[in-house]
Amino acid sequence: MTTMTPVNEKDRLRWIDAARGFALFGILVVNIGAFSAPFFIYGGEGIVWNSSMDRLAQAVIDIFFQASFYTLFSFLFGFGLQLMKDRLTSRRVSVYPILIRRMLILTGIGLVHAFLIWHGDILLTYGIIGLISLLFLNQRDKTIRRFGISLLVIIVGLFTVMLYSSRQFLDTYDQMLISQAFENYQSSSMAAILSQNYQDWMYANGGIGLILSISTILPLFLFGMYVARKRWLHQPTQHRSILFKLWFYSSILFLILKLGPYFYGNPAWFSMIQDNIGGTFSALFYITSVTLIAQTSVGEWCMRPFVYVGRMALSNYISQSVICFLLFYGIGIGLYGKVSPILGIVMAIVIYSLQVVYSKWWFTHYQFGPLEWVWRSLTYKKKQTFRRRNKSSLK
Repeated sequence: MTTMTPVNEKDRLRWIDAARGFALFGILVVNIGAFSAPFFIYGGEGIVWNSSMDRLAQAVIDIFFQASFYTLFSFLFGFGLQLMKDRLTSRRVSVYPILIRRMLILTGIGLVHAFLIWHGDILLTYGIIGLISLLFLNQRDKTIRRFGISLLVIIVGLFTVMLYSSRQFLDTYDQMLISQAFENYQSSSMAAILSQNYQDWMYANGGIGLILSISTILPLFLFGMYVARKRWLHQPTQHRSILFKLWFYSSILFLILKLGPYFYGNPAWFSMIQDNIGGTFSALFYITSVTLIAQTSVGEWCMRPFVYVGRMALSNYISQSVICFLLFYGIGIGLYGKVSPILGIVMAIVIYSLQVVYSKWWFTHYQFGPLEWVWRSLTYKKKQTFRRRNKSSLK
């Protein structure tokens, strides 16, 4: 097998790294709310977080963060999958054994993260969808575009009809489940915490939950693969007109579908369209915005902190969960149920800022993030060079 070496830093698409890092910030803002209280999964937040400031913070998170950054992250995952396939092909390396192994390893990491750290894990789902995505690697561009659009529209349409037909039951919540979550997560017992974590994962993913996640995230993988094939983000200056059109139309649809529902009561039955269709357009808006901004000298400078975090996205994603585990659960500091939405945003900014500093320092010493190094070494069944030969600051 041809020896695979890391992409040279000068050849990296730094705006893609920046977008990945930006996505991690948005994911953290949303995840802190889900980590610190049971309302995200069981409902009832309006009863507790009912001040004008709480409602404003929740609206900001819902419009600009919720279902906007995991969609961006999913798009970038598909984009990266296509890049890796192209790189392996150009080096005449067998594609499927490596990519299958890569997805299986990610699935394993996801299993550990989902059941030993946090029920809101996305890596397990990504590993499964990644394996499914391999079926499309050799399909025509038109096929993956049409399949992605059709799957997303059909699934979202069907579930929206179902939600609308049962709309009178959507604003209810189960106080017993909420109380149980408070009791277990505030406990200093690791067994109680992991038991509740398992119950929450099953509640969110049991039945058709996992199938629904796969059906709505797979199209985003395919859209990322499609854009990678078109190479619009590889050479943004050459494709500026296309990127600007994508930015313009996605911004309008983003605001209509994410902000628009607030003008008629933000009904719960519309959430599938708001999150999955609106979230897709918000992801497209964010990736084109980051790409266009990064082409200027000032924009490149502004994006640099996100680049540091994005280059070790897996390690930073897991570390966010570990930090939140220790902050909120009773086995750590025990802030579960004590953090308002606005305070959660402040905490996300602080945690992310620390990750920027740490990530920048890390890359002055090492070529990969720690989990990225493990993932890559296992993927290629060969220990990768870890330390930098010449320590220098990352510019």
